[in-house]
Amino acid sequence: MKLKKQVTVCGAVTFCVAVFSLYLMLDRVQRDPSRHQNGGNFPRSQISVLQNRIEQLEQLLEENHEIISHIKDSVLELTANAEGPPALLPYHTANGSWAVLPEPRPSFFSISPQDCQFALGGRGQKPELQMLTVSEELPFDNVEGGVWRQGFDISYSPNDWDTEDLQVFVVPHSHNDPGWIKTFDKYYTEQTQHILNSMVAKLQENPKRRFLWAEVSFFAKWWDNISAQKREAVRRLVGNGQLEIATGGWVMPDEANSHYFALIDQLIEGHQWLERNLGATPRSAWAVDPFGHSSTMPYLLRRANLTSMLIQRVHYAIKKYFAATLSLEFMWRQTWEGLTHRVALILTLRLCWACHLSCSRAALLLDQYRKKSRLFRSNVLLVPLGDDFRYDKPQEWDAQLFNYQRLFDFLNSKPELHVQARFGTLSEYFDALYKRTGVEPGARPPEFPVLSGDFFSYADREDHYWTGYYTSRPFYKSLDRVLEAHLRGAEILYSLAMAHVRRSGLADKYPLSDFAFLTKARQTLGLFQHHDAITGTAKEAVVIDYGVRLLRSLVSLKQVIINAAHYLVLGDKETYHFDPMAPFLQMDEKRVSHDALPERTVIQLESSPRFVVLFNPLEQERLSMVSLLVNSPRVRVLSEEGQPLSVQISAHWRSATDVVPDVYQVSVPIRLPALGLSVLQLQPSADGPHTLPSSVRVYLHGLKLSVSRHGTFPVRIIDSSTRDFAISNRYMQVWFSGLTGLLKSIRKVDEEQEQQVQMQFLVYGTRSSKDKSGAYLFLPDGEAKPYVPKNPPVVRVTEGPFFSEVAAYYEHFHQVIRLYNLPGVEGLSLDVSFLVDIRDYVNKELAVRIHTDIDSQGTFFTDLNGFQVQLRRYLKKLPLQANFYPMPVMAYIQDTQKRCTLHTAQALGVSSLSNGQLEVILDRRLMQDDNRGLGQGLKDNKITRNHFRLLLERRTVGSEVQDDHSTSYPSLLSHLTSMYLNTPPLVLPVAKRQLPGPSLRSFRPLASILPCDFHLLNLRTLAAEDTSPSADAALILHRKGFDCGLEAKNLGFNCSTSQGKVALGSLFHGLDVEFLQPTSLTLLYPLASPSNSTDISVEPMEIATFRLRLG
Repeated sequence: MKLKKQVTVCGAVTFCVAVFSLYLMLDRVQRDPSRHQNGGNFPRSQISVLQNRIEQLEQLLEENHEIISHIKDSVLELTANAEGPPALLPYHTANGSWAVLPEPRPSFFSISPQDCQFALGGRGQKPELQMLTVSEELPFDNVEGGVWRQGFDISYSPNDWDTEDLQVFVVPHSHNDPGWIKTFDKYYTEQTQHILNSMVAKLQENPKRRFLWAEVSFFAKWWDNISAQKREAVRRLVGNGQLEIATGGWVMPDEANSHYFALIDQLIEGHQWLERNLGATPRSAWAVDPFGHSSTMPYLLRRANLTSMLIQRVHYAIKKYFAATLSLEFMWRQTWEGLTHRVALILTLRLCWACHLSCSRAALLLDQYRKKSRLFRSNVLLVPLGDDFRYDKPQEWDAQLFNYQRLFDFLNSKPELHVQARFGTLSEYFDALYKRTGVEPGARPPEFPVLSGDFFSYADREDHYWTGYYTSRPFYKSLDRVLEAHLRGAEILYSLAMAHVRRSGLADKYPLSDFAFLTKARQTLGLFQHHDAITGTAKEAVVIDYGVRLLRSLVSLKQVIINAAHYLVLGDKETYHFDPMAPFLQMDEKRVSHDALPERTVIQLESSPRFVVLFNPLEQERLSMVSLLVNSPRVRVLSEEGQPLSVQISAHWRSATDVVPDVYQVSVPIRLPALGLSVLQLQPSADGPHTLPSSVRVYLHGLKLSVSRHGTFPVRIIDSSTRDFAISNRYMQVWFSGLTGLLKSIRKVDEEQEQQVQMQFLVYGTRSSKDKSGAYLFLPDGEAKPYVPKNPPVVRVTEGPFFSEVAAYYEHFHQVIRLYNLPGVEGLSLDVSFLVDIRDYVNKELAVRIHTDIDSQGTFFTDLNGFQVQLRRYLKKLPLQANFYPMPVMAYIQDTQKRCTLHTAQALGVSSLSNGQLEVILDRRLMQDDNRGLGQGLKDNKITRNHFRLLLERRTVGSEVQDDHSTSYPSLLSHLTSMYLNTPPLVLPVAKRQLPGPSLRSFRPLASILPCDFHLLNLRTLAAEDTSPSADAALILHRKGFDCGLEAKNLGFNCSTSQGKVALGSLFHGLDVEFLQPTSLTLLYPLASPSNSTDISVEPMEIATFRLRLG
């Protein structure tokens, strides 16, 4: 009866929406004032207006039809479910495959038509410098090249400055890598602390002296070890402008491999530390060492209220072109932005470093200054004076600062030279630049070009492209993302738990150590974003130090999540008791060392029930497959309400043919609340209708191997077969080669034709000449060669009601492709993982190539830091290695009808070297240094698991690919697929206890659904002045841009878009919004006064930060 009422209501809603929409459309046409002009005479202009109105009406009708279609589909699904019996089990179809009945609940997915307009075109005027166009037009001919010399003759007249003096700002600085050749701690002990101690003394000797520092991680460690007197001296130096902390991040991050969550988090950690300890707010950014530059960074910096930036490592040919065209100063704009939100930027050029200067050489120095200034549009010149770990001895301070001051005094005393030279900071330089050009700080000076795009890939000479580090040491790139996902989950769950604890008056019972764990993990993740850490370009001992830090923080974050989940799932909060010696929940997995793969926890089933808590870190409700390991195949899984759940039982394999005894995998599909916790109960039980075993086929291809057999799972052994085979779900049929076990093609159930999606493994070598590939450089000896195995693979096929998978075992990698038989996101893409082991390789790199029948025409798309997507084009004039780009999150190829997206859970290098192809470098083993300072090759390879999702999408009829600009967006399905991959549910078994235990119930923190295009990036508890947790948190929301032109049928979503509007006041269940204030990205600048209104609006692609207090 209840379902019939729901069907009736949904039908009524459909009718009302249709009638109301037609009324609005007619009203919009009738109210057109142009219709009432000129009586009944319609001039041509009015006819044109009328035609436009008719077209708008047709468009609105089409949009209305789509909305009604969605409602209709939901009603039909609800009706179908209403007619069937409850809790129907999966069943075998006539062809032997499994069928899973739809959920007994409707799904509703609706996109507002206005929200589709954003992705259809660019905004505002096109930039003068579009980096893809620049790369296409430049010859890259390397004329007059040489080591560090990519210049040209510069001439000038001494009279060029007669009307306006040349202003020169010499900026002393010391670039300190938080780990590279030495570990972070060793650098600090042996060099960094001496640099900073000398800095305090030497700057106080002369108020004209300046110094620039960037790495807050080092600064904070030093701060903890200096006296109160020295701290006050530092505050004075910052206050009077002699010492500038530029950028203010925890590190100077890599811009290729880092995810935007981590980039923001290290920026917040640095800025919050500076505000708390120095009262400093960074104004300008300094990035002199990252190996290429992403356009995500200027966006984040602008959102943090920094207006100006300096970068250095840009392809030598591009830097030369910019110098020749006076484009070294420019305004950096995002591809989707209009005329606002740009960052003023200078691309610096090196001058000589000299320790012994005298007045006799002043003319030579002035000549350099004048020549360099001719490459810029303004007569304000910046000259960096420093390098790696410079100024670590007092004598160097004296030699540089004393001699340069003498030169400045000499030059400034000669009015006829028309030069004013001085020590300065980066912000002093930009202030003078803005003043000289007559604009406000951050505004566009006249004639400065606007640039969009990025600066990948970087080369410093000849064909030496720094594209190897996109993949170097992938084990730690993967561990970085695991830590990032745990940090985000721990931040959100901790903030929610603390709000509920305060509301219940139980704050004194909650563990105080958890906030210290969070703080340390923030700093560890931030440290690893350093441009010699996540890049894989540090010495082996330093890599071990990073790995130990990452693992230590990962373990502590699991403890934070366990403690928060413990409190939040308790039915009676008064029974909460924290016991560090006997935790209520167990960890889902353990790692025996920093370089080991995780080992999952096996739940021991006994006579009494075992409980499991599941945490969904996503802000959207999700239907996911959760896998548990248990010690018996006879298990019954119950929901929180005590209803039996259907599960798939599978063997847990140790190798291609060997199972782990007494360990079984239980896979259960379950819908998890957004950001919430669910509870499952496991009971030992005899075989029942809800426990469904998998079937297994093993193809030996002639190999004489014994295969483990088990009575629970039928195992069929096939000695020799080359016949292709397929696995399928409700959406697709996936075909594999019977000979190789590798993917061949995919056929969607609603399409007649198969799509070619063929996987191939390849091996790159390195050059035999002097210059070879290393940690930084990718210098292959030609095109990749097909991987040739010594033996044919063992292929194991597992099939069951909820997932099927194909595992192919080769000598250097194991491939597992899994297809989930679930509605929605999980079932619409392929889960792909490779277990890679190339420890016996010598100067080789393993790659995987995906061949498709997509007509990509030499273009492909890669993400920048998981934040935005950048169009790439294969340039034949460049060497192979120049066409590789970073892929932190995804890459895709497309044509007018189809798109193929490869989502990744770890940063790797990617390219498309031929039409319809995507290629990813999986791991690299190189025996020599590549002469970029490291002094080592890459010989410490680990067994590494690379994890992907492969998504095929088709364009809707009438939608077109936008070819006239470089902006492209994933679909909403693609965004969610990426988030499913990177933030899997966490499984937290309840420790064995004497019964009866405390009652447990699910935790649903959100009272309303966030729009589909919103991502809750973080809910980060802020530190009080004494570094204890405050009642305030940083709420960071990202509204994603998305492409509506890709089919969105049967997605299983339960959300809609809202034109960027969210009611935060009613978002959280059981909590009130006591304080809400919009701020800059890192919370240093309030953007508005606190308001009683909690309704917010965010534009597409924008990140919004709020200071929030829940209670």
